[in-house]
Amino acid sequence: MISTAVWGTGNVGRAAIRAVEAHPALTLTNVLVHNPDKVGRDAGELSGLDYRVGVAATDDIDAVLAASPRAVVYAASGDIRPDDALADIVRAIRAGAIVVTPALYALYDPRNAPPEIRDPVLAAIAEGGGSLFVSGVDPGWGNDVLPLLISGLGGTVDVIRCQEIFDYSTYDQPDSVRWLVGMGQPMDYQPPMLAPTVPTMVWGGQIRLMARALGVELDEIRETLERQPLETTISTQSMGEFVAGGQGAVRFEVQGIVDGEPRIIVEHVTRIHPSCAPDWPAPADGDGAHRVIIEGRPHIEVTIEASDENGNRAAGGNATAVGRLVSAIDWLADAEPGLYDALDIPLRPAVGKLGRKHP
Repeated sequence: MISTAVWGTGNVGRAAIRAVEAHPALTLTNVLVHNPDKVGRDAGELSGLDYRVGVAATDDIDAVLAASPRAVVYAASGDIRPDDALADIVRAIRAGAIVVTPALYALYDPRNAPPEIRDPVLAAIAEGGGSLFVSGVDPGWGNDVLPLLISGLGGTVDVIRCQEIFDYSTYDQPDSVRWLVGMGQPMDYQPPMLAPTVPTMVWGGQIRLMARALGVELDEIRETLERQPLETTISTQSMGEFVAGGQGAVRFEVQGIVDGEPRIIVEHVTRIHPSCAPDWPAPADGDGAHRVIIEGRPHIEVTIEASDENGNRAAGGNATAVGRLVSAIDWLADAEPGLYDALDIPLRPAVGKLGRKHP
């Protein structure tokens, strides 16, 4: 059994505990928390499982890493604390751990990551013998392994379009929704996530991964952006009120240009309420979906709708990201220490999980 620690018990960490518990080759040995109110609580309680796991949460990072877990699922946020997240991850790798995480956008495509991010990771791998795999949903499997798999069903492929279409009022991340993405802010507010070049920083790696797998050369990567205001004030269950005139919907594309044409596209359509931008693409059902569209012959569309934690689509997305990461751990345990990307690690069947019973 591969001893595995989960670092963080927020949206991703809760799903990580459940996924580690469900994996037949892993055993949960530690849970790291930041909130002192969570210290000493059982991992089953923190993750929403209906049984006690027998692992108490701790905030003692030194003690956890000194115990040399074989793997660490790093589930703490990297959106608003990327330098701290990088330092934590490097620390775990230097302790010899396999680290899987969605936290560092630049390392989704490590070949093209800035040296100031990639080099400390490579140094830690050389020193400690650990490994790193960074992935998620979008960026992640929704615009790397899934579209590449589906593209193989086409006779001819003209354009690959990967869409995330979501109602962001379902996200349990108010600061990110309001300030990073700008929902509810005045239309002259510049959301950091939508500033020029930032979408390419986050999703450009996915464009490059797909281009590399498809054997095409990119001319460049371009961005497009549209924003629409709320026509009326709306109230959400999880994040309160959003006033009329504030940003209510965002649509952007990160485009991989091949021979002068957009051929590989990552598109986001994000709303704070279904009433905003009704003419933009919408999920067929519920609050969100991920969709791959292969324009060619034949025309192919695949939509994935995941839900978890009482039907929440955002929680379902987090759970699929975690599933991809956690299922890579035993593969990484058999591989050489290194810095891996989504093209290195196969999307694997749920061996040993079908019908598996829990306490």
